[in-house]
Order: sequence, then structure tokens, then C-alpha cells
Amino acid sequence: MPPPAHLNSAEDLVTNPSATRAGFLALAIERNRLATPLVAQARALKVAAESAGSIERCVNDEVIRPAVLVAAGVSDKAAGHFTEAEKRAAIKDLADSYLALAGASFPDELAARFLLTKGDAIGGKMRNVGGKLGQRKLLLAMASVLEIGGAPYHWLDHDKVWHVAGDKQAGFEIGARGLHWTWQGRNRTLLFNRRVPAVRTNVDLCLLNCERDQADAAIANPNAFVALGELKGGIDPAGADEHWKTARSALVRIRTAFAESEAHPSLFFIGAAIAEKMAGELWHGLESNTFANAANLTDNRQLTAVAHWIRTL
Repeated sequence: MPPPAHLNSAEDLVTNPSATRAGFLALAIERNRLATPLVAQARALKVAAESAGSIERCVNDEVIRPAVLVAAGVSDKAAGHFTEAEKRAAIKDLADSYLALAGASFPDELAARFLLTKGDAIGGKMRNVGGKLGQRKLLLAMASVLEIGGAPYHWLDHDKVWHVAGDKQAGFEIGARGLHWTWQGRNRTLLFNRRVPAVRTNVDLCLLNCERDQADAAIANPNAFVALGELKGGIDPAGADEHWKTARSALVRIRTAFAESEAHPSLFFIGAAIAEKMAGELWHGLESNTFANAANLTDNRQLTAVAHWIRTL
């Protein structure tokens, strides 16, 4: 079986510099989106500190105490592991060692240190944001292919509730966790980032032959799988090889696990940062039928082609 028609050579899979720049811009925009509510919180904290009038009244204000604790360097996650005495000690150190030195400008110092701790939380989210942006992009591509083809479909929200396509609100792809449609009388349910019992780990993309309300049961049946895929949305070229090693190992593990159950679903890969060596290995996998399909996430033509392929499996 030859490689898919949307690819002529390994070079087609390589991410071009302009796509890399666009990807970094998308990450910057997403970082700002995540930071916006935190900046608003810091401003509100500053106003509260100014209203308190003094460092002592500020740090003892029970209303803003959680935010003051964050400014002391204790994240929301870490706070659950602290005793009340430890929390008081952290706040006292903040007041004595930093706010006191700032003098009348202590509200600014408090807000700045609040953002410093919250910034670490954004950093953690940003490590996963490439994958989320990639998932959203594929969701929109799938929805567009289904809509253009006149295929009714449902989408799954974060609370595991299915909605008909007509209920799709703007930005639905941010929280969507799956899609369901029919093709030539066959039910197809696509789930994102779900644990697959056969491989005992999460898989980025799972295409199942089942009704939407049967997905939780079907995912435990290896013979219900039509295809499984790895989606790597990170755009940084420096991390491309590492992402590929992770994805390649996952796909090999999937193939081996399903073969033990005499099931042979199609395997595919979609990635944003694809370097030349990686592209060559992908192309070899396509030629040898190790992989059924592949696409560069930054190439709309390739992404649309893969979305159409998924739709018609």
C-alpha cells in the first residue's frame, strides 16, 4: 500500500521555518490568554493591600489570606500540604523579609510576588499547551470536514455530555473531548487522550466502531478500535526528536499490544515539529505499512486530508 496521496516524499512532512514562527506566535498568544486573569487578580490584590493601609493589617486580612500565601511562594497545590503554623511562618517571612523592605510600596511588592508564584503555574500549563492547541486544531479540521460533507455529528464536552452539532458554540473545541458520526452506516466515535486498557496507558487519538454512548465500554475491547494515533503539538524544533521518540515508542507498544489480541487497527501520527530525520523515519514507516497515515499539523492541506481519512475509515 503506497503512502497517502497528500504526501509525495519525506520532505513534505518537514516543518518549514514560517510554520515554526507561526507556532511560537500561537503559544505566545495562548500564554497571554492564560496570564490575563492572573494579572487581574494581582491588581485586585494590590488594591486590597492599599485599602488595608499597613503590612500587618494586610497579611492578617482573612479575605485575601490565600493570595498573600501565594505571594509568600506557596502555590495552591503546595498549600494543601502545609499546616496552619507553616502557612503563618511563610506569610511572616514574606512580611518581614520583603514587604517591610518595600516600605510604602509594599502593595506593589505583594502583587509582584503573587505573579511570580502564579507564573510558575502558567509555566507548567504551557508545557502541555502545545498538545492542547494541536488537539483543538484537529477537532476543528474534523468538524469542518464533517460539516462540509453534510455529515451529522455530536461532540463530547468536558463533563462527558454529548451535544448535537447544532449546539456547537464558539470555542467548543477548547473543551471538546470527542466526536461521533456515521459513515456509510458505520458508527464512528473519536476520543481524545483516553486510557486504553490494552496498552495500559493513555493514547492521544482513539477511533472506535461504536455508538457514542457505548464508547466507555468499547474502549476496553481491542476489536472495537478502527485506528489509534499519536498527536504531538509542540512546535519547538529542539524538542522534535524527543517528541518523536515518545510517539514512536507509543505506536510500537500499541501495535504489539493489539496484535496479542489479534486486532490490527490503523496507526497514524500527526505532529507540528517534524525535522528531516524524523520525516525520513515516518516516510519509511508509511512505505512499509507500519503506519497507515501521517501529517504535519502546521500544513492545512495535510491536516484536512488526514481528517477526511479519519472520517471515512
